[in-house]
Amino acid sequence: MVASFDPKFDLLLERVVDATPEQLWAGWTQADKLKEWYCPRPWRTVEAVIDLQPGGRFYTVMQSPEGDKFPGEGCFLELTPNRKIVFTSNLSSGYRPNEIPPEGFGMTVQIEFIPEGSKTRYRAIAMHATEEARKKHEQMGFQEGWGAALNQLIELCSK
Repeated sequence: MVASFDPKFDLLLERVVDATPEQLWAGWTQADKLKEWYCPRPWRTVEAVIDLQPGGRFYTVMQSPEGDKFPGEGCFLELTPNRKIVFTSNLSSGYRPNEIPPEGFGMTVQIEFIPEGSKTRYRAIAMHATEEARKKHEQMGFQEGWGAALNQLIELCSK
């Protein structure tokens, strides 16, 4: 199933990029590659665990330039090789519910890789339970941060 975008609750990043769906898929699904691009520099992803199956763990640790670490625990919901990834931070592996801290927010993310000639339409929808959560994520710099990370993924794909 493809999620429909609801601007009241969701954020969208969509671009046609110079990379194949297979390259983008590999960047998302191989832990060593994910660590190279997943958060905007000068931040780094210093840990990544990817159990590529529905209910499988999707865990990352981002590190600030000052050395502070921010773990992110999630769960894959749907995987269509080279076409779509759906994961959520609301659940951990085995579909076990995550506790979301009061200052945070949970989200479900759908990433699509749609072939367009020699390029790929990259479509990311970050879905939130409330308007407040969407606004918080937007104010954190969703477009800039996810856009910069996508640029890093495209750079990785060009190597």
